[in-house]
Amino acid sequence: MKILLVYPRYPDTFWSFRHALKFVAKKASFPPLGLLTVAAMLPREWEKKLVDMNVERLSDHDLRWADYVFISAMVVQQDSVREVIARARDIGVKVVAGGPLFTTSYREFAGVDYFVLGEAEVTLPQFLADLSAGCPRPVYYSRERPDISRTPIPQWSLLPSMKNYSSMAIQYSRGCPFNCEFCDIVVLNGREPRTKGREQILAELESLYRHGWRGGVFIVDDNFIGNKNKVKTEILPAILAWSKERGYPFAYSTEASINLADDEELMRLMVEAGFNTVFIGIETPNEASLAECGKGQNQNRELVASVRAIQNCGLEVQGGFIVGFDHDPVSIFKSQINFIQKSGIVTAMVGLLQALPETRLYQRLKGERRLVQNATGDNTDCSLNFVPKMSRETLISGYRHILDTIYAPKQYYERVRTFLNEYRPRHRGRPRLGMHHIRALFQSMWVLGLKEKERTYYWKLFFTGLFRHPRAFPLSISFAIYGYHFRKVVEKYFGGKPGEASYEAIRRD
Repeated sequence: MKILLVYPRYPDTFWSFRHALKFVAKKASFPPLGLLTVAAMLPREWEKKLVDMNVERLSDHDLRWADYVFISAMVVQQDSVREVIARARDIGVKVVAGGPLFTTSYREFAGVDYFVLGEAEVTLPQFLADLSAGCPRPVYYSRERPDISRTPIPQWSLLPSMKNYSSMAIQYSRGCPFNCEFCDIVVLNGREPRTKGREQILAELESLYRHGWRGGVFIVDDNFIGNKNKVKTEILPAILAWSKERGYPFAYSTEASINLADDEELMRLMVEAGFNTVFIGIETPNEASLAECGKGQNQNRELVASVRAIQNCGLEVQGGFIVGFDHDPVSIFKSQINFIQKSGIVTAMVGLLQALPETRLYQRLKGERRLVQNATGDNTDCSLNFVPKMSRETLISGYRHILDTIYAPKQYYERVRTFLNEYRPRHRGRPRLGMHHIRALFQSMWVLGLKEKERTYYWKLFFTGLFRHPRAFPLSISFAIYGYHFRKVVEKYFGGKPGEASYEAIRRD
């Protein structure tokens, strides 16, 4: 059997980092971890080939070679998904689809021969058994939450080159103990965190190490600290010992909830083990909106103080923010800007609320007859899929005002300096600097320091980082490059550079 595993292309959004990746000669941020894991579950004697459309072209020759095309994707990739399905159908190769997009919306996709939905550890063996017997069914689905301690190590050998990516990825746990109304994590992975064991995580890290990877490793968990006790007593000490023995080959990043700030010991252990970045869903500084979406873990706390506590321990906080809640007042746009600037969250991902399929938000809005279309998964494209309580014109105008402000060079570089004043890097070891880091430095000097109109902001940060925050100097350059990417995405969606737009609707209100 010949299996072609295809990962569709991401659109150019804030999350793609496409403009930033050019500085380091990388093509994508992360490899398709799900497909690589599925590949390891397929029979060993089958021939397998991976095409990640974010780093290489999918050719007709690839499609003709295959007996089956396996495709997995997230909601934001759906346009590319439809293109792949159509091409496969034209050539006559059968398509097997699974992953988050199809698990919640498989009825939206004609042309797929077999849907293997839910978690692959449960449904894939059923499909393979039926395929072997010559009687595969069109749809396989189960709500069962498997024991992921039996999940195999991803088949890294399928990657044509790890050098195409800025970071590798592994998974430690699935599920989140919280139940935010807008989030589809509970739908896909449940509320009870299921974890891998110490030996399994070390085996996955060792596999990356033996394949020659040195650099960033993103632990893709929905909430890395969902089971705090196990992380503190078992996983982090094991990662620390392993990393120390090998000279700290990896720098780790992950996702967590804001209650990380309440546990100084946990933060210290993460930093000692080599973690340097954590993404946290802040969502909104408006208490009524937090209550509306069930984000109890963010309520009744000084969010800026929590962010600073994490920064002070040596972790960069990346933040997710949302506007469009029913309880958002018109002042929310100014409040979001003020919070982002004050907190020093440089990588502030602000999006419009979307009702993703099967979420509690989706079900509520459906009951209120406020849904108007399917979600695109791209919360920056202003494609609201529901009728908001605030006027649509005001909401989109206010959203644009946020992006126009926080990504304008003046405010963006101010935020970097705020972060540097709070950041206390403490980890003992760092990955060695490679040629791509040197390339990024000189590329940034050329593009941001010489070609850009607002180059004075770059040079101020350059020398501030070099002389006042030397340990964080590489991070300063990274931030400058990220800012370039964010500005390019804003230009793409809204036209004009950040800082140049006019927002009459929000001014009227």
